[in-house]
Amino acid sequence: MLPDDMSPIYLFLGCEMREPVEVQNSQPITETTYFILLSLAPGPGHGYAIMKDVQKLSQGRVLLSTGTLYGALKRLLEQGWIERVDDPSAAENGRERKAYRLTQLGQTALDGEIERLHALVTAAGQRVAG
Repeated sequence: MLPDDMSPIYLFLGCEMREPVEVQNSQPITETTYFILLSLAPGPGHGYAIMKDVQKLSQGRVLLSTGTLYGALKRLLEQGWIERVDDPSAAENGRERKAYRLTQLGQTALDGEIERLHALVTAAGQRVAG
């Protein structure tokens, strides 16, 4: 239940979090958030791997500084879209690291954004073609 002074969209945009919220599929997410979620779709990843994957997925358009990445990860953790897990590669190199993975809520947000983007591209294609 939302307090009287807070709407679902206010919570969705990450302005304040008291508990994970339902995903509003019609609302766009930022490009940075989209690529972070997309980076984690195949499985868990640690910070540096996410930074490199986002750069690759975006074809170099999105270059995350560590501050931007960890700020975004903190917000996504608070929203319940990702969770921290032990990094399986940490045992191999002896360094203790945390990895992040999508939650079901995060997967739903990513799926909703993919659907939204697909609808935009479809509409543009239909308009241009016809």
